[in-house]
Amino acid sequence: MATKRTPKAAKTKTVSYDVAEQLRTPKEMAAYLDAWLSEAPDDVAGISRALGDIARARGMTQVARDAGLSRESLYKALSEGGNPSFATVLKVARALGVRLAVEPV
Repeated sequence: MATKRTPKAAKTKTVSYDVAEQLRTPKEMAAYLDAWLSEAPDDVAGISRALGDIARARGMTQVARDAGLSRESLYKALSEGGNPSFATVLKVARALGVRLAVEPV
């Protein structure tokens, strides 16, 4: 009598995903931020993280320099627990080469 073999479960390998690695062009960066603003307009933390993702894609040191901020304060403002002022958001957006748009709801 043959023994029935149970197939071994394939081991799933996970890799970390960093959206900043996918944001290669200014157009992709702007579309990413626009998606956050459109889909989750009340998610302040998410929008801040999206700005942080774009800043990391661009290079945090350069963005901080262009925004007139220290790299540490930029990391802190755009971190998960950060709460950047509107002035900081505008400086970062300008440094990233994007602008916030307004439209009627």
